[in-house]
Amino acid sequence: MKKIHCFIRRFLLITIIIFIFFACKNKQQAPPPPPEIPVVEVIQKDVPIYQEFVGQVYGLYDIPIRARVEGWLEGIYFKEGGTVRKGQLLYSIDPETYEAKVAERESALAETETRLVKAQNDLRRIKPLAEINAVSQRDLDAALASEEAGQASVEAAKANLRAAKIQLSYTKVKSPIDGIIGKTKAKVGEFVGKDPNPVILNVVSTVDTIRVQFFLSESQYLSLAREFVRLDSLKNAGMDEKEIERKERNLELILADNSVFKYKGKVDFIDREVDPTTGAILVQASFPNPQQILRPGQFAKVKAVINIKNNALLVPQRCVSELQGKYSLYVVNDSSKIERRDIEIGHTVDSYLLITKGIKPGEKVVYEGIQKVREGMAVKPEIVVLNEKGQKEGSNVN
Repeated sequence: MKKIHCFIRRFLLITIIIFIFFACKNKQQAPPPPPEIPVVEVIQKDVPIYQEFVGQVYGLYDIPIRARVEGWLEGIYFKEGGTVRKGQLLYSIDPETYEAKVAERESALAETETRLVKAQNDLRRIKPLAEINAVSQRDLDAALASEEAGQASVEAAKANLRAAKIQLSYTKVKSPIDGIIGKTKAKVGEFVGKDPNPVILNVVSTVDTIRVQFFLSESQYLSLAREFVRLDSLKNAGMDEKEIERKERNLELILADNSVFKYKGKVDFIDREVDPTTGAILVQASFPNPQQILRPGQFAKVKAVINIKNNALLVPQRCVSELQGKYSLYVVNDSSKIERRDIEIGHTVDSYLLITKGIKPGEKVVYEGIQKVREGMAVKPEIVVLNEKGQKEGSNVN
């Protein structure tokens, strides 16, 4: 009986050990839950395609101040780099030579006027005598010719005097416009107005509005021209002028420090022809510059809309991998499994890439943990919400 109890205890102990062994084994072999993987949905929308062009800044008016007569520079009457008003005296040139010419012309005018008076008096005396045949017709004709020649000489002398006075006025160099004046290219005491001496003394620029000139290739120009045609059609359709102005003023200016200029500009000039040697065409845009931050001579990049892609597909740049010029990304399919897709990309739009081939609207693309996933892997997608700049805002589990 004692042996039977020992056997039963051994049997029960072995049974318990076997049960615990298989229970632990089954517990260890239970598959882990699928990992949560952040994903974003493919965005589909109309996307304006921008391109940047290097341009140079000019004033609305850049007027060179010239020495129109020769002479010694006597005075400078402005602050370099300051503002000047239209008609303000900028430079004075020694007037002595030109004052002498004016005096000479005045003397010549007085002389011709005296001769004219004599000719007129002679004519007044001869006319009555000619009427009674006291003098010959030849004498009358000579008197008439002398009087007409005297009048012509007086007019010529007056013209010469006006020209001399104009030359004298050029010794006072005045600003032709309101604007900002630059550094003078001549100092007091220099001889100016004749090469190799300074002829252009300075430049005055109006910079309340600035012009930016840049070049487009033929294909870029065609895209821009089509946009102009579209805007013209909106005008003909009776769209509000303010709305059209807003659409036309769609150029951005990126400055040398990579900051974006506060005011937007619009194209106001396209050159007549494409340069056959470069295949480029000159375009000019104008930008408001009320604070006068921008100055002529600066370089800046003009950011312009050259096309609009309708129903374009976008994904964040960080979702895309590149290897030897080929691009791919990972998609979570309807079975919550990972698929690797080869894709073709287009333009960069902020922090997004435009995808031209390889994905469909609304598909879920792996956003984070690309290194952790593999083809066919089961995952639990966690949809990430991004703002317009591609920055993470929040998430919800799907």
